[in-house]
Amino acid sequence: MGLKSMEQFGKVAVLFGGNSGEREVSLKSGQAVLDALLTKGVQAEAFDPSHRALSDLTDYSRAFIVLHGRGGEDGQIQGLLEWMNIPYTGSGVLASALGMDKVRTKQLWKGIDLPTAPYRLLDENTDFNAVVAELGLPLIVKPVHEGSSVGMSKVETLEQLEPAYQAASGHDAVVMAEAWITGREFTVAMLNGKALPVIRLQPPADVAFYDYQAKYIRNDTQYGIPSGLSDAEEKELQSLALRAFNAVGATGWGRVDAMQDEQGRFWLLEVNTVPGMTDHSLVPMAAKAIGYSFADLCVEILRQTLNQDGHVADATPASKPTAAHAG
Repeated sequence: MGLKSMEQFGKVAVLFGGNSGEREVSLKSGQAVLDALLTKGVQAEAFDPSHRALSDLTDYSRAFIVLHGRGGEDGQIQGLLEWMNIPYTGSGVLASALGMDKVRTKQLWKGIDLPTAPYRLLDENTDFNAVVAELGLPLIVKPVHEGSSVGMSKVETLEQLEPAYQAASGHDAVVMAEAWITGREFTVAMLNGKALPVIRLQPPADVAFYDYQAKYIRNDTQYGIPSGLSDAEEKELQSLALRAFNAVGATGWGRVDAMQDEQGRFWLLEVNTVPGMTDHSLVPMAAKAIGYSFADLCVEILRQTLNQDGHVADATPASKPTAAHAG
């Protein structure tokens, strides 16, 4: 797309920052997206909802959402943009809300026979002995509504379970314990209804799992493209991930994380509807494997806003009615 074609986007708000536990990652992702769009000639501007009135969004033709976590990835900002008739990137309100809720996502997957690990919700009255008896050890404790592995911890003994619950509950009122899957971890990026090449994630040996440090801080995490799976396994995982992505109603772009256990079975972990876009991030890595530069990927994601609900959205500011978003 040439410079002139970039005019069709009009004035673009790149939404990043916010107030979630993933603010720092969002700031990095958003700045990278903003810089990329500017190099392509898009009239893009930074918009941090924690610093500006949301009513200012009416000055923009469309929005590129790079708000990770609650407030940005859970349907809240999507609902506001719907109400304002501003086209936006990524999934709609329902898919965003579902994808941010790990338990409801798992319940949906289980309901259509997609493989996902057993779990239990935890609260201050939970019988932790019963949880260990049901799920076994080790297990992993997670805040249900956080991303980027915030508040997550591996539990290897009964005595570690309650402190892990307390740590997670500091991030979220809803906490879950999930059976630990021993094996290899993979991720599958989605773009325009297709699964991109699978990436194998290999955190450093001194890290229990692909946690916040391994994702964003460490430089010794290894990423495998090709993934090391056989062709048949790669296709199986891509198909499974695409079914999981579509099941929650996710659209446009995103990512599905999965494990392969020691028996070769795949298990779905979670869906990400606004994945990271930093120099450590996985969607740009997968897109690069099929020929997309980072800037081209950003333009491709933004281009999805031109045809939402099957209608071409008008590239004028939001005070003029535009097409509703496809949810």
